[in-house]
Amino acid sequence: MKKGVNIQKLSFISVSVLVPVLVAILIYLPKKDFAASGGWVTELPFYNAIINSLTALLLIVGVFFVKTRKITLHKISMATAFLLGVVFLVFYVIYHASVTSTHFGGEGWVKGVYFFFLISHILLAMIVVPLVLAAVYFAIFDKLDSHRRIVKYTFPVWLYVSVTGVIVYLMISPYYIN
Repeated sequence: MKKGVNIQKLSFISVSVLVPVLVAILIYLPKKDFAASGGWVTELPFYNAIINSLTALLLIVGVFFVKTRKITLHKISMATAFLLGVVFLVFYVIYHASVTSTHFGGEGWVKGVYFFFLISHILLAMIVVPLVLAAVYFAIFDKLDSHRRIVKYTFPVWLYVSVTGVIVYLMISPYYIN
């Protein structure tokens, strides 16, 4: 049993480190112009904003369900939020591997607000991956005490990342070049 736990922990740590590193690398790699071959890639930020909105809603609903002891509905909500997170990540990677970064065109105090949301969103997005994976791991393997302890941190960070993802999208979307 000990070997299984070690393999599980190694897998968890590997994915937790690998995902943010790969995303960071993709942002700086040369871009293939998939946008010119149909333009569908340029629509991905819009869909990611929808995914982030749905994720935020599912997180809130999931907490409501667990507080009202509707555990099956809680599990469904959280599993759906997790799956949406996976879809988000795939879309995010495709987009950033394909399209050059858009620069925010706002001026004055709005620019400061935008960069506050963007920087806090990026930093917490890197932290949320291992937190979510740990919460899911503890839930799947019925380690509910550990699950309860980590979701006290995971929930607010994940919710903040989801909501600020939408805010950042709404603020920068007027500057996208299609």
